[in-house]
Order: sequence, then structure tokens, then C-alpha cells
Amino acid sequence: MNWENIAGQTNLKKLLRESIAENRVSHAQLFVGKEGYGALPMVLAYAREIFMRENEHAAMKVEHLNHLDLHFSFPVFTDNKNSLSKNKFDEFREMILASPYASYDDWTAFLESENKQLFISADEIDDQNQKFSLKSYEGGTKILIVWRADKMNIAASNKFLKFLEEPPAKTVILLTAESTNDILPTILSRAQIVEIPRINDEDIENHLKKNFSVSEEKVREIVHEAQGDLNDAIKLLNSGDKSNEFEKLFVQWVRDAFMVKKKPEYLKSIIFWAREIAGWNREKQKNFLNYCSEIFRLALLQNYQSENLVYKKINANGFNWAGFSKFISGANIESILEEINTADLHLTRNGNPKIVWTDLGIKLSRYIHKST
Repeated sequence: MNWENIAGQTNLKKLLRESIAENRVSHAQLFVGKEGYGALPMVLAYAREIFMRENEHAAMKVEHLNHLDLHFSFPVFTDNKNSLSKNKFDEFREMILASPYASYDDWTAFLESENKQLFISADEIDDQNQKFSLKSYEGGTKILIVWRADKMNIAASNKFLKFLEEPPAKTVILLTAESTNDILPTILSRAQIVEIPRINDEDIENHLKKNFSVSEEKVREIVHEAQGDLNDAIKLLNSGDKSNEFEKLFVQWVRDAFMVKKKPEYLKSIIFWAREIAGWNREKQKNFLNYCSEIFRLALLQNYQSENLVYKKINANGFNWAGFSKFISGANIESILEEINTADLHLTRNGNPKIVWTDLGIKLSRYIHKST
């Protein structure tokens, strides 16, 4: 990953490059922002530039993630009483080379470990301590990239704190996290915080046009929905049939929710609907929740005569978009979105998906008839 391949973030790239040129590289830096904003690509480009100042031939090694002085820690699950990143490095390398903006949920799905807890362990920190006690292979800087440092458990955090306080000479530690909420304050106090802002819509649009064959109309729709997250934008672009599937199931859900009040037998249809979705992998289920949230939000805008902001409507299968929108208002939107967010939380915490989706499906029938 080099600077040119990073979407947007012009000001931040300039600041980081200047810090290297002026020899102001802090030994510990925490890059905070969603993966889709470019935290890891930024860190990799930063590491590449640091190594290139010492050896101009280092760039290709970093781009292929096989530089001997570049080390990685990232969340993994316990396998045979072992939870070391190096055991899953080949898989991590494969995912990042294919998609450097990949998220934690993508990693979980890539490992097919949706029912397992992924974390950075104390054993992992011990393993990195041992690596960094050795001399640099190329005689220069050694860099440790900790991807999703907010996934360290308490024991790992305490050991990592000691590593931060007394790092070996010529060591640079680059951490990434979505937020600072789950990181020890003592670690935060010893690292320079680098905020990664959302990517500008124009930069996402330019990136999609440059790298993909896509129509102007589709780009505008994706940019609106992605909300500055390039990972989400690429997923939306590649979703294809999945979007049609989501639309079909959303329409089915809404129609059943309308009918169940007068005809309770439609409750059975909602249960079958929930079972179908519960059979998907967790990432796809969470993507459908995001899709539903966005459609309800757009329906609210439609109802409140903000049609210029409604970039996508459902008109397939005889669905009456205008009629549906009249039922989404300030009286029920908060409750609907709150239930969707609760379902997302339960899925993240490995709740039973059949129960989660059945509960959500039934509750819509209650909220959708709520009067303004």
C-alpha cells in the first residue's frame, strides 16, 4: 500500500510524510477511525515510507507484507490452547492484500469464526516482546503494527503497557482502533493519537470511478449510503444480487407486518422470514440490518417532503413506496431504529439469530401502525 492508493485523506498523508522527512516520528502512535476510513492502509503506507528512507528497495517487501522487520499483531481465536497472531498470519495477509480496508467483521467471516471470540492475548504480547528483543534483520528500524488494538484483553494490555514504556531501540509501534473507549488510559497517554476522519464523498466517488466500471447513478447511490466508508462502498458496489435479495426480503417483512394486525396467520410468515435470514452468516445478517435502517431513514425523508435527499426508492414487485413512507414518521422511527440497533448488538454478542430476527420481525408490526 502506497500513498497514491489511499482514497482521499490528503491533509493527513501530508502531515505523516512531513513527520518522516523532518525526523519527527513518534515511537508509539494510535490511528483511530473505522477500517473503511483507511486506518490500516495509512499505517502501511507510513511504514513503507519509514523503511524506504533506510533502504529504497524495501517498498516491494512492505507491499507484499513480507518485510522481515515489519511485524503484526491482530485478534485471533484460541486454537489448541494457543492464541498467537503468527498462526493466522497467512490468512491475514491474504485478506489485507485483497482488501486493505477490510473490517473486523470481514476478518471474523474470513476465518469462519463467527461463534468464537477474537482477541489479542497476553501470550501474543510475550511473543512480540521476544521478537523485538532480537536485532533488526536489515539493521534499521523495526515496526510493530497492532491492528484493532482495542481488542486486547486486560492481561495483554498490561503487558503491552510495559512494552510501550521501555521499547527496544529503533522501534516504531503503530496501533489502529475504531475508538479509544476500550483501550487503557495509561496506553493512550503513552501514544500519539492520530484521528482518521471519514473519507470525503468526492474522494470515494473518484476512487470508485478510477478502479471500477460503474454508472454515474450507481456511484451517487453508493456514495450516499457508504457515509465516508470505502469498505462499505466497495461492498455495496459488489453486492449485485444481494441488494435484490435484501429488497425482496424487506418488502416481504413490511407487507407481513402490515397484514398481521388484521390477520394473525401472517405471524407464521414472519417466523419463516426470520428463519431464512437466521441461516445467513453473521456479516450478511448485519449488512441486511444496515440496509433496513437506511430504507426506513429514506422513507422518513420521503414522508417529510425531503425527496431531493431520497437517493434510492423501492418500486419493485408492486411495492407502493409513497404509501409505505406515510407510515414512517417521528412517532415510530426512533423505536424502529432502536430495535434494529438492538438486534445488531445481540448478533455481535452471538445471540441466537432465530430469536433475534423473530423478535425484530414481530416488533415491526407493532411500530409500523403507531399513529403520528
